[in-house]
Amino acid sequence: MEQGNQSYVTEFILLGLTDNPKLQIILFVLFLLFYIITVLGNIGIIIVTRLDPRLQTPMYFFLNNLSFLDLCYATVISPQALANFLSKRKVISRLGCGVQMFFFAGSVTTECFFLGVMAYDRYVAICNPLLYTVIMNRRVCIQLISGAYAGGYLNSLIHTICTFRLPFCESNQINHFFCDVPPLLKLSCADTHMNEVMMFILGGFAEMSSLTIILVSYTYIISAILKIRSSEGRYKAFSTCGSHLICVTLFYGTIIFMYLRPRSSYVMDQDRVASVFYAVVIPMLNPLIYSLRNKEVTNALKKAVHKNMISQ
Repeated sequence: MEQGNQSYVTEFILLGLTDNPKLQIILFVLFLLFYIITVLGNIGIIIVTRLDPRLQTPMYFFLNNLSFLDLCYATVISPQALANFLSKRKVISRLGCGVQMFFFAGSVTTECFFLGVMAYDRYVAICNPLLYTVIMNRRVCIQLISGAYAGGYLNSLIHTICTFRLPFCESNQINHFFCDVPPLLKLSCADTHMNEVMMFILGGFAEMSSLTIILVSYTYIISAILKIRSSEGRYKAFSTCGSHLICVTLFYGTIIFMYLRPRSSYVMDQDRVASVFYAVVIPMLNPLIYSLRNKEVTNALKKAVHKNMISQ
């Protein structure tokens, strides 16, 4: 790194979650376990929803894409974190840091839109069941998913470019275990007010627009369910939404806490722990929530395992 006014950081040092060697070993084991479960769970969901003929519906098409997205953004973070737990010098290049930020922020924002799309899908299925296959045809599903990816990664591209145009003059040590916008803004020796405003506006739009879709959809869904006379029918309708609601609550609760706050309220030690939850734990929990709470997915998984055992 050059000195003076022309200072230019070529690499960053990720300080991680702790500098205690014993704790690093424990964290390595936990992160490795979480990542293995994440990979197996999400790949299992992808395979089952693609191969089982009974799961060729829009709901499982979206679930398939959600699992792929969870797998991607966990893979952007976990392997680097695992390597750093065992390394003395936890270095990431400037380019590598930018790439990690781009794909992670893009995946997280896209997941916001995905959850909104999945809420709309449940609204159509429950409130307009006779027109469900007409409204949610394959072309519409592909357009919704494509729009979510485009919006998510465009938002991420803007944040990444604006963050890495800032000068990093004071330090190249990131007080985090991966490259994220808030800890990098703290390193800059320039005025980051506009970056913070843009993060709040663009991130707020992505999160609040999809959250609004979710809230409006579930307002209509609950109203429709309450009109169902049979308790069995109400239970079946609620059960198709339960997994999605749990995922929405976990995801949005953490994301809003992390990003829709002024910079002055950031406490890095506290925020690093919150980051572990949405960067590592949530991608692991989503397939478990959907598989354990959804009888169709559970039965399809059992059928696939049973068929594999017989073939062997």
